[in-house]
Amino acid sequence: MGDLKTLTTIKCNQQAIRAVRFNVDGTYCLSCGADKKIKLWNPHRDLMLKTYGGHANEVLDAAGSCDSSHIVSASVDKSVILWDVTTAQPLRRYRHHASSVTCIKFNEESTMAVSGSVDNTVAFWDIVSRRQEPVQVLRDAKDSITSLQVTDHEILTTSVDSHVRLYDIRMGKMISDYIGHIVTFGSFTRDGQCYILSCTDNSIKLFDKDSGELLNTFSGHECKDLLLENAVNEKDSHIISGSATGEIFYYDLISSSISKKLVHLNGKAVVSLSHHPTDNYLLSACEDKIKLWGVKSLDE
Repeated sequence: MGDLKTLTTIKCNQQAIRAVRFNVDGTYCLSCGADKKIKLWNPHRDLMLKTYGGHANEVLDAAGSCDSSHIVSASVDKSVILWDVTTAQPLRRYRHHASSVTCIKFNEESTMAVSGSVDNTVAFWDIVSRRQEPVQVLRDAKDSITSLQVTDHEILTTSVDSHVRLYDIRMGKMISDYIGHIVTFGSFTRDGQCYILSCTDNSIKLFDKDSGELLNTFSGHECKDLLLENAVNEKDSHIISGSATGEIFYYDLISSSISKKLVHLNGKAVVSLSHHPTDNYLLSACEDKIKLWGVKSLDE
């Protein structure tokens, strides 16, 4: 796994970072702030490229399109905004949710944006047409949507109602599993065979996607009622979690043992993580700073 070190520390000046996200190829990243803005960075060079301002309240999540030409963002102001990356101008503002929009993703072709909200719904937005209303709304959750992931034919949602829901768009079916604790974040393994759930009982649970079988449980980090995120490294060998203690835990996927602990900032919660899609880099967000972790080359 290599000896991970802090390569860059970026002070974002956004009051508090709510989410950090690599773009599709890992060259750039987005930071979402309590200052109502999104910032575009080259984290490898500690370079701020653009600021996107237009939300009326905190930005909770953002995602870049597959060609990096557009950004969608989700906010406490109940809206979703589609941005032009180059001009930093909002192209469309979508309003349908009755409460804060907590999470947002593009589909694989970036023709659709999918948003989840505190109003218990998941909405689909056609960003190619000029349609302002959602194409479809999922109303299965009984409480706030905490996270969602989108693949070419599946959508994974997690909720405060302690359920994970897997929608198969091709088959038109939904599988709902009761986990027993509030699920704060869900993600897929790189091979798409399993999903990883962060729960409020200070655990991460690994499930087989097809059978729904619990394969492994990982513990050691502290949740403290925070919406902690998880990530998986580029080789599918380790599951990564933030902690309320300011640490980042690397868990061995097979043995569930703690392989490594990184310290972002002692005693301050690491609220967001984003792993590079193909290389051994990790972004972590804590308070107003983002850190890029990686293995230093010999010439550095």
